[in-house]
Amino acid sequence: MKNFSVKHIVATGIGAALFFVLGRFVAIPSGIPNTNISIQYGLLAFIAAVFGPIAGLLSGLIGHFFIDFSFGWGIWWSWVIASAVCGGIIGFLTRKLKIDEGEFDKAGIVKFNFFQLVAHLISWAVIAPILDILIYDEPANKVFVQGLVSAGVNVVTTAVVGTLLCIAYAASIPKKGSLKEED
Repeated sequence: MKNFSVKHIVATGIGAALFFVLGRFVAIPSGIPNTNISIQYGLLAFIAAVFGPIAGLLSGLIGHFFIDFSFGWGIWWSWVIASAVCGGIIGFLTRKLKIDEGEFDKAGIVKFNFFQLVAHLISWAVIAPILDILIYDEPANKVFVQGLVSAGVNVVTTAVVGTLLCIAYAASIPKKGSLKEED
């Protein structure tokens, strides 16, 4: 695991802030109560894949906390925790991808999307509904539908937004040996 440096702290802060802005102002209702189509998970996956599990976990935790806080309905801790876990899992599973070294080929895209699928299923189809039941005494049928819809929507938006961010970032990194010294 990479050392958690100033670069990682800055990435975490920017990730949390952008997660908040996208989640608060770019959320599209899904038709399922209290469940939105959210593009911020693509950004979270990108932050986690490039800067690691701690940056992913903290960006999801802080960003989702402030989304809930800003709406004024109170903090829905089960989903805040699920966002944090999602970022942490993606960061952990993608740690061997070399996006920050400019490598993100077809195999990397497939791995990235498989890992984000696993993270979303664990976070939204398992953790969030179970915590909703344990913390808030919510009905199981309701929260598992919400969790499955969220997992599905987040997988799709992450596949699009997250993949595009990773491709663009990897393409912006100069390849080793690409710079030549002038005589």
